[in-house]
Amino acid sequence: MAGKRRYDDGCAIAHALDLVGERWALLVVRELLLGPKRFTDLLSGLPGVSTDILTQRLRDLAAAGIVRRRRLPRPAASWVYELTRWGAELQPIVVSLARWGGRSPGMRLDAPIGVDSLLLSLEALFDARAAAGFTATLDLRLGEDTFQVAIADGRIDVSRGRSDRPHATLDTDLTTLLTLLRTDRPLDEVLAGGVARLEGDRSVVDRWRRLFPLPQQVPLEDRT
Repeated sequence: MAGKRRYDDGCAIAHALDLVGERWALLVVRELLLGPKRFTDLLSGLPGVSTDILTQRLRDLAAAGIVRRRRLPRPAASWVYELTRWGAELQPIVVSLARWGGRSPGMRLDAPIGVDSLLLSLEALFDARAAAGFTATLDLRLGEDTFQVAIADGRIDVSRGRSDRPHATLDTDLTTLLTLLRTDRPLDEVLAGGVARLEGDRSVVDRWRRLFPLPQQVPLEDRT
């Protein structure tokens, strides 16, 4: 990372910021937490980044041992970027940062959000107490992307791809999914709109959507 501004501090926090503190770096990590992506997929998930900046961040993260480039086997045979095993250890840190940032009074719920960002936010918002005794796997189809969300023993696991035997499968778009997660609009009413299609147990989706309450904002006096 020659030529970059560095802290040159013996503190491990400072060194971590040397590695992932550059603008866009941690968001590149966010985009790869749920699985490998092509360069064009990363550009789509980070609409504000330029091609040159994304290229440089990927180089920096690869040089630091956080990201690697790999060619997929045939018939795909395309190049993808993925996190190394060490890079993947950033997941709980990213989720914790999302949980902390979500309590900010300045957090804009009306701002655009990407598919991977929304799926990762499920881990940050997950209410383990509300999920007590609930075991289910839900497949989410969002355009060309499919994710599986597994809940068991008060824990949640989100990953890219389809599960073998989901309890329910919801095929919808990002806007409708946000409606299900952030409003009390009845599931039947959402499905009647024709934008969402549900296969499997409706009761699973009805309970599942209530496991991700928005966090309470930090009162002003607690921030002084």
